[in-house]
Amino acid sequence: MTAPGSESSGAGSIHHLHANQFDDLVPRALANVELRGALAKATNTIRNRRAIALEGIDDLQELRSRAKAIKTEALAHLDEHLETFERHATANGIKVHWAADAETARSIVLDIARMNKVELAVKAKSMVSEEIGLNDALIDAGVVPVETDLGEWIVQLAEEPPSHILAPAIHKRRREIRDLLARVLDRPMPDDAAGLTEVARNELRERFAQADLGISGANFLVAETGSFLLIENEGNIRLTTSLPRIHVAVAGIEKIVARLEDLGPLVRIITRSATGQPISCYQTLVTGPKTSLEDDGPEEIHLILLDNGRSKLLEDDLTAETLRCIRCSACLNVCPVYRQIGGHAYGSVYPGPIGAIFTPLIAGMHAASQLPGASSLCGACREVCPVDIDIPGVLLHLRHRAAEGDRSTGDRPMSDPRTMEKNRAMRRGFRLWRWAMGSSRRFQMFGAIGRLLATVVSRVPSLARHAGPLAGWTDGRAVPRSPGRSFRSGAVARRLRLEEQNPRR
Repeated sequence: MTAPGSESSGAGSIHHLHANQFDDLVPRALANVELRGALAKATNTIRNRRAIALEGIDDLQELRSRAKAIKTEALAHLDEHLETFERHATANGIKVHWAADAETARSIVLDIARMNKVELAVKAKSMVSEEIGLNDALIDAGVVPVETDLGEWIVQLAEEPPSHILAPAIHKRRREIRDLLARVLDRPMPDDAAGLTEVARNELRERFAQADLGISGANFLVAETGSFLLIENEGNIRLTTSLPRIHVAVAGIEKIVARLEDLGPLVRIITRSATGQPISCYQTLVTGPKTSLEDDGPEEIHLILLDNGRSKLLEDDLTAETLRCIRCSACLNVCPVYRQIGGHAYGSVYPGPIGAIFTPLIAGMHAASQLPGASSLCGACREVCPVDIDIPGVLLHLRHRAAEGDRSTGDRPMSDPRTMEKNRAMRRGFRLWRWAMGSSRRFQMFGAIGRLLATVVSRVPSLARHAGPLAGWTDGRAVPRSPGRSFRSGAVARRLRLEEQNPRR
């Protein structure tokens, strides 16, 4: 577990953004029975582990409040803490770079690789490197990037993006992984998880020794000491940060905390929320490069502070909450939408509830107007969020912006034509519903019409595609068979029948 890591215009940019294809991607995901089975099994396992891990905390609400307060305070004084971090990190020997956008961040990494004649780079899992499209840029520059997190390596071999913030290959079953490795490595593979993991370990181990450049994200940046913390379970980050001669970390500016002691509550809550562990297997606090031959670690460390639209979110108290996210992915595991369609259907680097708010805010509503609608607003995401982000509130805020126009960017049409037409049809439908509800006679008339249509469509399902704005509803549902009469008439008939059976004396 580590921190996050064609360009789109707007406040920021996110690589491989297809968020406005959500309506096209969802039916394919829903039709994939294997995908839905894998998601259900994996997310249920993580949820159960999380519940057990949190049972052992007597002061859970106090811990959540403390974690929230730490992040809120850090964001309230973000500029001061970032300057303090830069000053201390520079004094420690870390070279700090500022990147206003994804293109700048990529250029910094490529310049470092070019100046040091890097041909092979090993990478720890980093959502922010996915956000800026770093792998494609490295390949174009002649540098081979090798993902060393097991799940990230699997999706890299499959030429797919991650489908989960924490578990990139959550959408794949073991036999799929076995067949993938057998095809790519061109040899028979074992069937058991331990055997497949051993294959991956042997394949990746020599890459660490060969690479001149290691790349990671960062879970937290500590202003007080100029350090950055990396949390993991596989040990690959420890190797990525110690064996290559040069290390580059890319981190969003929101990862800052003020003091070293602030890490205690955050680490305590993130591991339980993410993987259901009391503590992760490895925690690496990087403070600077080695200063002698006897020291461990790289000779040179670079840290890139990425904005990419994040500072814009601070202008509104509600959207600023999004920057409290510590990327535990607990919201994905409880979301009824994500659990049915997986991460790829969101068409963005960041899936699930947090992605449905973060992507439109960073990339612009014009690029991701459909994502705020990818929610039932059940509130489960806020209930499990360890830093109490009001995700449903932000979703409603973004839906309003999509409907009314995003004044922050000056864009008037916030949705693609199909979504705009759906919104107009929905408004017409609600006006009709309000008119029908205004009179008992109209109510009874529409009820009769509805029962008749339901009877016809249930007998001839193909007619559902002509149901106008209701056609989408019938794509994944069978039209219920009509009882043939209204509830009221049925209740009256039942009452008369009972009176006949039990006449008053």
